[in-house]
Amino acid sequence: MNIKRLVAMANDIATYFNSEPDHAAAVEGVRNHLNKYWDPVMRRQIMAHVAAGDDDELLPLAREAIDRLTGSR
Repeated sequence: MNIKRLVAMANDIATYFNSEPDHAAAVEGVRNHLNKYWDPVMRRQIMAHVAAGDDDELLPLAREAIDRLTGSR
């Protein structure tokens, strides 16, 4: 899948969870969504994108959740 589309989707999810007053719960919500609903290939692509340092366009909440995905495979 196109990485720009994955970034946009991750940002949309993060925007939804941004209204959660508990930051830890918001991060966990984004992480859970990505882990539960995204295909493993999509998760690997976004994690590789972040690992390569190409994550300037990701919202901080999305970035933090993606960082936590590494341990949830």
